[in-house]
Amino acid sequence: MNDQTTPSMPRIGDHAPDFKAMTTTGPMQFSEYINNSWTILFSHPADFTPVCTTEMSGFALEQKFFDEHKTKLVGLSIDSIHSHIAWVNNVKKNTGVLFEFPIIADIDMSVSKLYGMLQPGESETAAVRAVFFIDPIGKIRLIMYYPLNVGRNMDEIKRVLVALQTADQNKCAMPLNWTPGEKVIVPPPKTVAEMLEREASDYEMVDFYLAKRSL
Repeated sequence: MNDQTTPSMPRIGDHAPDFKAMTTTGPMQFSEYINNSWTILFSHPADFTPVCTTEMSGFALEQKFFDEHKTKLVGLSIDSIHSHIAWVNNVKKNTGVLFEFPIIADIDMSVSKLYGMLQPGESETAAVRAVFFIDPIGKIRLIMYYPLNVGRNMDEIKRVLVALQTADQNKCAMPLNWTPGEKVIVPPPKTVAEMLEREASDYEMVDFYLAKRSL
């Protein structure tokens, strides 16, 4: 019987655990870094590895998109600050892509353990590809986990960020495969009066409990 302890991890709706760390842009107090902005915290297994290089470059190439959506990026791996700087320099020299966002040097694995990024079934010394979407008040809103050998989907990361922000701004929900510009789902009625009002509206009525509208 396997008595290995399951690593703890924050859950959706939890307040993002705070921490201090050294990064490629200097010391960081995570709660202060968030500072009323959306934040995406993502981990990668190791510097100077092929899949991680494509992923980090993908985030860097989309920096303008994240800036436009008022979202800060924070990378992490269980490597030293010297390794991070050397990797950033290597990628810039070879591809012209600069990682401007901070990358946490988590050599003691403290942040990885705090966020459940260490999955013993995959590795006890390398963080899996975790992605935490954190809102401006510091609450975790969405979590993605990928294994070491499968890269993330940047289109999906961008889609869910916009979906979360749009849902908050418009008090709605998103249907399957929703993308910006498509109709959203209106919350179901809570009274008979609301049901009748909905039937008289210009909503796209699939049924009384499932109605869609354009934004």
